[in-house]
Amino acid sequence: MQTQLRGALEMSAAMAISGTIGWFVVHFDQPLADLLFSRCVFGAATLLIVCFALGLLKRGIAPRKFALAAWGGVALVVNWVLIFASFSRASISIATAVYNTQPFMLVALGALLLSERLTAMKAIWLCIAFAGVVLVAQAKSGGGADGSSYFVGVLMALGAAFCYALAAFVTKKLDGIAPHLIALIQVCVGIVMLAPFANLRALPADAATWGVHLTMGVVYTGLVFVLLYGALQKLSTPVAGASLSFIYPLVAIGVDYVAFGQRLGALQVVGAAAILIAAAGMTFGWTLPGLARRSPVAGKS
Repeated sequence: MQTQLRGALEMSAAMAISGTIGWFVVHFDQPLADLLFSRCVFGAATLLIVCFALGLLKRGIAPRKFALAAWGGVALVVNWVLIFASFSRASISIATAVYNTQPFMLVALGALLLSERLTAMKAIWLCIAFAGVVLVAQAKSGGGADGSSYFVGVLMALGAAFCYALAAFVTKKLDGIAPHLIALIQVCVGIVMLAPFANLRALPADAATWGVHLTMGVVYTGLVFVLLYGALQKLSTPVAGASLSFIYPLVAIGVDYVAFGQRLGALQVVGAAAILIAAAGMTFGWTLPGLARRSPVAGKS
């Protein structure tokens, strides 16, 4: 019981911290490449210490699995670039809601690449989420951005969701490797990817800016990953899914409202709610009467 409680607290803390990352990125308005490069550098340093303390660096890793982890790192970093860029275009609330379509992306990848079955109920949740995205995309921005910028922001959030699902799909193939070590490999890949774009000749000149970059790497990357992976080892899938489905997006939407006064329009509210409800339904396996025992509509059992 104490283990479950600790896991729930760790997961809740990880999701609550993650829910404020949009405010952090928009409020401090640092160059995106520089901020993400710092995230990878300081995140790698934090994860290196954790992996060393847990004795994970003593374990070998097969070249094929290392390559898979590296490809997952590429997808993860592109995901960060897209979601961070979407915040200033579509608003934190909308970007986060659209980003919550990740579970559907992962299910689609499984159906296409692994012939995993797509049940009738999953197809219905997918359609509801898609309808939500359409409503959000057609709505006008409430944050003052022009329509084209808003639509680009929605597309960026969708792209980020796909990249995150791709990273998660790859990670599922890395069974037997500690998640902390996978995360370390991925952020190290991010260092290599982002170094050419970061302004390394003009490093932060004041303590406040250094603090922003350190916080992004140590807190939003290192600490969040440690809390998240620690919680996943203690919690059942439904409990973990509840935190992912509700705490993160609700905190992000609440922070956006409090910090920036972002008020969603009617279509945006309906669309965002449809996405979040569908994601929760997919996570918890909710079914409608008469559909629970139907055969799959795609893929193999």
